[in-house]
Amino acid sequence: MALRSAQEYRQSVAAQKPRLFLGGKKVEDVSSDPVMKSVVESTAKIYELAKDPRYTDIMTVRSHLTGEIINRNLHVAGSIDDLEKRAEMALLTSQKLGTCNYRCVGADCLNALASVTWEMDKTKGSDYHGRFNRFLTYLQENDLACSGAVTDAKGDRNKKMSEVDPDMYVHMSDMNDDGIFVRGAKLHQSGATVANETIVIPGGFLRPGEEKFAIAFAVANSAPGITYIAQHNAFSAERESCEDIYELGNPVFGQRETCMMIFEDVFIPWERVFLCGETEYTGKLISRFAKMHRMNCGGACKVGFADIIIGASVLASEYSGTDKVPHIREMLTEMVRHSEAAHACTIAAAVKGNEEPAGSGVFLPNDMFGNVAKITTAYGFWQIMALAGDIGGGLIVTAPSLKDLKNEETRPYVEKYLAAAESAEKRLRISKVLQNWTAGLHGPGTWHGAGSPQAQKIALYRAANLEEKKAIAREIAGIED
Repeated sequence: MALRSAQEYRQSVAAQKPRLFLGGKKVEDVSSDPVMKSVVESTAKIYELAKDPRYTDIMTVRSHLTGEIINRNLHVAGSIDDLEKRAEMALLTSQKLGTCNYRCVGADCLNALASVTWEMDKTKGSDYHGRFNRFLTYLQENDLACSGAVTDAKGDRNKKMSEVDPDMYVHMSDMNDDGIFVRGAKLHQSGATVANETIVIPGGFLRPGEEKFAIAFAVANSAPGITYIAQHNAFSAERESCEDIYELGNPVFGQRETCMMIFEDVFIPWERVFLCGETEYTGKLISRFAKMHRMNCGGACKVGFADIIIGASVLASEYSGTDKVPHIREMLTEMVRHSEAAHACTIAAAVKGNEEPAGSGVFLPNDMFGNVAKITTAYGFWQIMALAGDIGGGLIVTAPSLKDLKNEETRPYVEKYLAAAESAEKRLRISKVLQNWTAGLHGPGTWHGAGSPQAQKIALYRAANLEEKKAIAREIAGIED
């Protein structure tokens, strides 16, 4: 079974029984919970897209391990074309979902691990890459939904890792002949609650003496000792109480849902351990993950979101009768400029990617262009949302409910006073879409997703060949050293 159906995925999730809490209550069934159901349906949509003949070239690929057609979310990029298709997949899924596809981080973790485990086996004579390929084959053959866990809790940032409770970082608490035991917590985990598997990697560079934190592994959803605590906010409460989900800005797929993922001496068998104590490889692992994720999360995923916002802004202007006003068109043009600048950097990151390390067969994006894509998106997305709010007008936040169109007492008023170039219902529906983006959670999410802009600035400075630029300037100035 190389490609599962959406229904087969739903059945697999229904069989899982994670220890999951949402809004202070235990969730017994993710498939029926109004908030968790949106995550299930978002993930199920990825399976539908993979089966859709229109998107076969983007969503699927032939496995280098089994020779079978698999979901691209479980593929290790082996060429420049694979990198381009990976970015196209991020763009497409964002356009179709209007939220996270929930398999993105897992896909990028798999690529980073493929690269690093190959290098470790070559230099240390270990069997990490063999383990990894056997596990990846298992994922591909069963078409499992795989999330990724990177960000540690960290605790007091004024203190060093050695000075805080070790549980603030996921770490090895014990080991035996059969495997290791892990403790700690990962935060901001997109879709882990309804994934079949989660790939866990260290959240940063580690030094000698920090070996117990230098672990990378795979763990099945609902494994004993794991607790998930889901995010909860006003949008969660709205979805819980809403009788008609079409009141909501993204009715079926909802907002991005994340969770805390807490490990309490969770057992991980050796065949699922891909790094164990090798601190010298943690920097390579996190940086190679970042190369993949910043390309995809920056100028591909968020560009898909921008397409939705821009489209909704155009409709809002048409519905209100302002679409021919020059400054409205100027604002729409500015939105497109921000979006496509980030998109162009993503394409460059893919096209300028290369095999890393040489001989591994794993291709990673260009670090410079990937970071530029992400930082361009971080700043540009705020501007896109601001411009969308300007075009959409005050109705984005003051609109009445769609239920008022069903109430015989209020319907005539709403239909009369909110009608413009188009009906009141169309104006209300598109205002709800814009409300989801401009008055929602997406600004901070875009800013911090795949690392805050400060992280990209550090990476950009390191990637910039300043010595080469100095040499160019000296030559122009006639300075001879």
